[in-house]
Amino acid sequence: MRWENLTVESGGNLPRDAALFGADAVTTRTFDTPEFRGITFHEIRAKSIVNRVPGASRMPFEWTVNPYRGCTHACVYCFARKTHSYLDLDTGLGFDSQIVVKVNAPELLRRHLGSRRWLGDHIAMGTNVDCYQRAEGRYQLMPGIIAALRDHANPFSILTKGTLILRDLDLLKQAASVTEVGISVSVGFIDHELWRTVEPGTPAPERRLDAVRTLSEHGIDCGVLMAPVIPFLGDDPSQLRATVRAIAASGATSVTPLVLHLRPGAREWFMSWLAHHHPYLVRRYERLYAEGAYAPKWYQRRITRQVHELAEEYGIGPTRAGMPRRIPAPAEPALPEPTQLTLL
Repeated sequence: MRWENLTVESGGNLPRDAALFGADAVTTRTFDTPEFRGITFHEIRAKSIVNRVPGASRMPFEWTVNPYRGCTHACVYCFARKTHSYLDLDTGLGFDSQIVVKVNAPELLRRHLGSRRWLGDHIAMGTNVDCYQRAEGRYQLMPGIIAALRDHANPFSILTKGTLILRDLDLLKQAASVTEVGISVSVGFIDHELWRTVEPGTPAPERRLDAVRTLSEHGIDCGVLMAPVIPFLGDDPSQLRATVRAIAASGATSVTPLVLHLRPGAREWFMSWLAHHHPYLVRRYERLYAEGAYAPKWYQRRITRQVHELAEEYGIGPTRAGMPRRIPAPAEPALPEPTQLTLL
């Protein structure tokens, strides 16, 4: 990966107030290499890295670590877009191209895990933005993070759309030998035309499933979060069957479907995309999501039932993917609540 022609500004200009980042200072970097042209990185030394999940009593995990904010995966449906507004940054193209990097994340985490007050609870990663997005190839924060968790035998899980996780395979194996490690890869569909338009910055679905296969072959159990199932574009029975069949062929230990949800921030961006690419569906979406961010329960139940039946047919279980083994998997995943595990 080439990182020549860097432009560096100390103090940060987007936004100018470093306090918005929860840091004392910001270093802003831009560069003109083809694969990163138009992306700006705001390097910060964060003040904290372990975050408590709001409404944790209803979640399968209570703590998260997010080394990045913003994501070059550029998924048009990403629920985390709204969080960029808290930094006075744009939730559309800005979310895709203005990336906050917590460069001191590994050292902060190691210090936190060593505190007498820390009880060794499970830590989830990738539940906000992807910790294996393209920037990770340059900043390499995850090896230090995983090493800290390994050294403290602290249970953790990772949810990702990034194949870069294979770089850290040896570290993951070491961690799995001393603590509970849950890995899940997100693959909502295998339709290439749909992938190129809604997830333009991600590896292709088959490459993600290759990563699942590699992890499984090396003794790392890996589930698939089949998310999002996109109404009227990715929910045809033949599409669901093709996706579950591919997931089963990858050696995934589980498959968990989640229907597209459209929170404020993501909803506006997704509907704008829909109006441009599939204008005939706009009214149908307005009706389907008339009650809020989530599709009606009858629709969610239908998709869940279809996927679970297909999973049984192809020999994989409908457990909650990417969660540590000590968390029991319900026979039928609960319908989404506003604080449920959310997609990248």
